[in-house]
Amino acid sequence: MDSNKDEAERCMELAERFMRERKYEEAEKFIRKAQKLYPTKKADELLAEVTVLSKQNQKSETTESNVRKRQNIAKDSTYSQGNSEYSKEQLEHVKRIKKCKDYYEILGVSKDATDSDIKKAYKKLALQLHPDKNKAPGAAEAFKAIGNAVAILTDTEKRKQYDTYGPEEERVQNAHNRQGHTHYNYTRGFEADITAEELFNMFFGVGFPQQEFYMRRPGGRWMRQTDAQAQHAHSQQINGYTTFLQMLPVLLLIMLTMMSSFFISDPVYSLHASSKYSVARTTQALKVSYYVKENFHSEYQGSLRRLEISIEEEYVSNLRQTCAREKNYRDSIMWKARNLGDQELFYKAKNLETPSCKKLQDLQA
Repeated sequence: MDSNKDEAERCMELAERFMRERKYEEAEKFIRKAQKLYPTKKADELLAEVTVLSKQNQKSETTESNVRKRQNIAKDSTYSQGNSEYSKEQLEHVKRIKKCKDYYEILGVSKDATDSDIKKAYKKLALQLHPDKNKAPGAAEAFKAIGNAVAILTDTEKRKQYDTYGPEEERVQNAHNRQGHTHYNYTRGFEADITAEELFNMFFGVGFPQQEFYMRRPGGRWMRQTDAQAQHAHSQQINGYTTFLQMLPVLLLIMLTMMSSFFISDPVYSLHASSKYSVARTTQALKVSYYVKENFHSEYQGSLRRLEISIEEEYVSNLRQTCAREKNYRDSIMWKARNLGDQELFYKAKNLETPSCKKLQDLQA
């Protein structure tokens, strides 16, 4: 049985080595062999892990194969014009935009689409038509078209006017057609207040130092402001808030100190003499010494008997606590002496005085 266990351990070591080398099939083979020789919980756990890793590895290999196939297909459908290359799919996107008659059709949304639907459609198209990515003829013009579309349709007032009066571009196109032109003009009529590139940067968070960004005013208009100004204002807000949080504990402490001066007064007595408590007195029952202020007789209006009872209770309580500490210290020394076999230390500890305990005994007597 021991030989089986040794052989199983050797198989597990080999399996772990194959797993580090990402040779999951070999690893699985040795784990199963180890299970047969000497079943263990570790082998079960490792087998489950290698099964998952093997499936993931097969899936990634399949994905890579599919990606290579798509890349090969894309290469076969690539066109070129001058120094620019573009795919058939990119050209089709541009052609579709050129055929559209209004902004809803350009973005591929219905007339009752929400702002969220419109923005989603724009983001999808913008990634396909951005001039840096799409080099097909007319891509820049199509990119401007989707920029105008999202800017108008997400502006409450402009969208209302657009829905009421219809796209000005249709009238422009009709005028061009009468003059013998067939080019569809996307930059006339209902135009955005910002450029298509600025819109793209706003949606995707792309930008450079000093580039402008835009935010909505309550009426729905776009408001332009530089990144540097916005970052400075935002930084000032954060710094102010952080400073306030850092100062908050100090402010609270000051407030509590001020409040304590109104609501908390000094104790009437003290069990220890000091410059403030300089007049010595003694309780009638247990003869416990305590100290009060010089103005005690004029300031204190309560019952002297109750005061002395509380003084004696505090004094006895303090004695009990001190006595307990003295006994603990003596017992610890005695325990140490027993462990060390030190007879002299043991008797010394046993004879240690406990003055607080003696005072407590005297009071109780």
